[in-house]
This record gives sequence, structure tokens and C-alpha cells, in this order.
Amino acid sequence: MTQPSSVSPSGRRAKVPFVKAHGAGNDFLFTRAADAPREKLPAFARAICARHTGVGADGWYLVSPDAECDAAIHLYNSDGSEAELSGNGTRCAAAMLTDEGRAGELVRIRTGAGIRELRLLERRGREFVFEMRMGQPTVRDEDLHRRLPLPGGEAEVTILDVGNPQCAVFVDAFPESWLRTAADLEGHPHFPNRTNVSFVRVVDRHRIEARFYERGAGETLSSGTGSMGAAVAAIVRGVAESPVRVQTAAGGLDLRWDGDVYLKGPAVIVARGEWLP
Repeated sequence: MTQPSSVSPSGRRAKVPFVKAHGAGNDFLFTRAADAPREKLPAFARAICARHTGVGADGWYLVSPDAECDAAIHLYNSDGSEAELSGNGTRCAAAMLTDEGRAGELVRIRTGAGIRELRLLERRGREFVFEMRMGQPTVRDEDLHRRLPLPGGEAEVTILDVGNPQCAVFVDAFPESWLRTAADLEGHPHFPNRTNVSFVRVVDRHRIEARFYERGAGETLSSGTGSMGAAVAAIVRGVAESPVRVQTAAGGLDLRWDGDVYLKGPAVIVARGEWLP
């Protein structure tokens, strides 16, 4: 596959600057829209996010000025598809804006799912903790315990929308086959635009453990919107109550449902650089 190129007026391929950050192991790259290629953006996202031949990330963001907010962000998954919202990614964007002096303790960011507000709680160097107002989830009664046919059987799931589509599977223990089942659910005919999938184990009324398979990225160490989907699904099913600690493979995220849903978690800036496509 030919990688997309960004060509300077001299005819040379231009370097593309980026910032890399992660939120609980879920990693992202950020490039100002003015510095990004002007075409073939999905192909560029696939190339720069590639773990072995690119910089490596779960997703790539374009960052643009916005008249009402500190910035607007547009997310491409590592497979080149576009996503409305990432909780971890939006926290990372807030960390970058704060570190660059472009935002204060309250950060407003326009995402594909609307404006999100984040409050800075802690900072140590380039390590941040934000609480993000995630908004209101949407779940229908008929989707609380929906059964979906799968190859060789079926799965009982809870389907909801938290700014992007979520599908939660509740288990007593994470099965060895969970990744295969998650991949089948992500592209299930019930979800014409695909879905994010979480496997959820309830620990007690205020703690759950989760594993994530994100639409367009596959398995990720954590997920902000996935954690929201998992926790809200547990609450509406009656097996947990707010506040909920979501233990991911890379650490904990904290959710409270008080009118809107609020998600608290880390964001760490790990690198700044330039990539030559």
C-alpha cells in the first residue's frame, strides 16, 4: 500500500508534527489540522498509527481552532475509520492543550459527539488527572438483555449509546474466546455502523472489571467511553450503583452518574516529534 504523503512547496515530503499521549494505556496521536496532509486522511491515519511501521497508536486526532471552545478534535481510528468520541482521547487532548498553555483548569473541547467539558484535578509535570462530563447515556428497555445470534451460539448483551455505540457483555470470568466473540459482535448485522464492545465482570456494587474491543482499533488496554458503557450498563441492569470504579487492563477509571455522567482518569503526554510519511 502506498502511504499518503504531505508534499512541501519544494516538492519534498514534509514532516508531520505530532504529540503522543495515553489515557490509562489507550494511546493517541495529535496533529494540528494546519500541519496535516490535505487529502487521503484515512490512509494517513492507518500509516501513522501502525505499531511497527508508523509511530503507533489506537487513534489519530486532527486538532483545529474553535470559536466556542479551546479546540475542536476529529478522531480517526487506527484502521482509518472515523469515530464520534473517545473519553480517554479527549482527556489526552485536554492534557495537550493545558501543557501548551492553550487551556486552563476548565477545558472545553468540541468532539464529534458535541462539546465536552473537562476539569483539571491534578497535575505532575506532563501527567494529568481530569474529570470529564460525558453527558447522558441512552439505553432502551428492550436493549437491556438483548440476545444476538453468533456463530455457534448467541450472546446476551446490553446495548446503549454514550456518544458512540456500546455493547456490553456480562460474564462471571473473562473467557479465553472473548476477543473472537467481541470481533463477531463489533461487526454484527444488528450494528450497521459497527459497535464498541466491552466484557464486564462485576466485583461488587461499586467495582467492575472490564476488557475492551474498540470499533476500528480492536483490543485496547482501556477505553473511556467503553468504561462509561460498561458502568452504565451495570447500573441500569441493577448489579452496580454510582459511583463505580472500572478496573481496566491498564488501571482504574472512576465514574459517577449525577444527572450527567462524569468520568475521572489520567492522561499522560509521552512524546512530541515529527513523522516523515
